[in-house]
Amino acid sequence: MELSHLTGRNLLLMNHNFIRSYAWLITACLLLIQSVNYTFAQTTKKPMTPEEKFAALQLELPPAPKPVGVYKPLLIDGKHCYVSGHGTVKSDGSLIKGRIGKDMSPEEGKLAARQVGLAILATLRANVGSLNRVKRVIKVLGMVNCVPEFERHPFIINGCSELFAEIWGQDNGIGVRSAVGMGSLPDNIPVEIEVLFELHE
Repeated sequence: MELSHLTGRNLLLMNHNFIRSYAWLITACLLLIQSVNYTFAQTTKKPMTPEEKFAALQLELPPAPKPVGVYKPLLIDGKHCYVSGHGTVKSDGSLIKGRIGKDMSPEEGKLAARQVGLAILATLRANVGSLNRVKRVIKVLGMVNCVPEFERHPFIINGCSELFAEIWGQDNGIGVRSAVGMGSLPDNIPVEIEVLFELHE
């Protein structure tokens, strides 16, 4: 009986020492599993859609501008979406006006170009239903109403291009581009922009 009792106690001590000796290994394995699960969750995380990115920016779209001449604001040909020149329409429907280098600073002009980008997004939503239908930006033509000596036309149009990059990402939101100066623009708006998009099939 005594031998059996001692043997039982020794077995308990051995089991206890075994658990203590390998506790660090069990903990390390659990941490490794947790790390792998986190990495897998991060790599398989679904990317945000253009509409989700726009919502995250908490921006307000102006009303989609109506044509003031004989033209269509948007035309779809196959997978290409041509957007007519848009102006600086604000949320209340009024226009940002002024000539850059005379009435407005370059920084104000860049903000005006961003507002044009928002007007273009409003037209896209009104005509194709969702920003998610747009696959990528192909080409941007930016026209800047400025004094003759002004030379920072690309800086101004960056206001619109940066917005598109935020919505569709660096790869799909940035296309080819031209930024040119104009002696005047309709209603004395500082910026007018037209864009060519590619749609998802």
